[in-house]
Amino acid sequence: MPGHSRSSLSLLTRAGALRVPEITAAFWIVKGLSTAIGESGSDFLVTAMDPPIAVALGFLGFLAALVMQIRTGRYIARTYWLTVVMVGVFGTMAADVMHVALGVPYTLSTVFYAAALATVFTLWHRTEHTLSIHTVDTPRRELFYWAAVAATFAMGTALGDFTAYTLHLGYAASAAIFAALILVPAAGYRWLGWNPILCFWVAYVITRPLGAAVADWVAKPTQVSGLGVGNGPVVAVLGVLILALVCYLALTKSDVQRPDRTAESHHEDPAMRR
Repeated sequence: MPGHSRSSLSLLTRAGALRVPEITAAFWIVKGLSTAIGESGSDFLVTAMDPPIAVALGFLGFLAALVMQIRTGRYIARTYWLTVVMVGVFGTMAADVMHVALGVPYTLSTVFYAAALATVFTLWHRTEHTLSIHTVDTPRRELFYWAAVAATFAMGTALGDFTAYTLHLGYAASAAIFAALILVPAAGYRWLGWNPILCFWVAYVITRPLGAAVADWVAKPTQVSGLGVGNGPVVAVLGVLILALVCYLALTKSDVQRPDRTAESHHEDPAMRR
């Protein structure tokens, strides 16, 4: 049915409000906290209940948040960050299932999710001719965006486990390594004129293993190089911090993007702004 196909395509490509936040310091802070709560939240759920039930609940929570976010048709702080947190929880579960349930080594799971992320980026760029988050103003672009976000969380989880377990570096050393690595795209963007879209996505990926390593270092028992605080308290503290920051963003709207339609039409928006 050609008419029906054209109508469906029109709905997917109809431009509207921008659906993701501006890249500010607050964005990176909440992003880092969400990666940490995704790690500890996943670990808390799979130990508090039967793991298959926990994974099913994680998937349903992720799906419900994603549907809610897409249906809003614009950026709303509470909906967007709820979706990010649920992606973090389920992305952690997806990476852990490959290793724990299927016995896939962290090396292979890292490569697998890296390939998945590369595939998403390739399809996104071929379809939309940009990977800039300043052009995420249609349902189709938003679907590509969330597919990329989910892949970055799963890949980051596997990468963090690879350094902590496969390389036997532990949580603190892994966190230090990723903290140093994230300075590379930051410095490249700020002082060396590197591609802003590339710098954004590289930093976005690295925040995941960084946040997860810090969360594990604080939560895990001392016998495995952690501080022994426990997943429950870590989740509670992170949840309060995220809630406070998201409430601030919702009230001030300081991270709502101001669209530049001329730049968007030529796909020249940077993924990061000074």
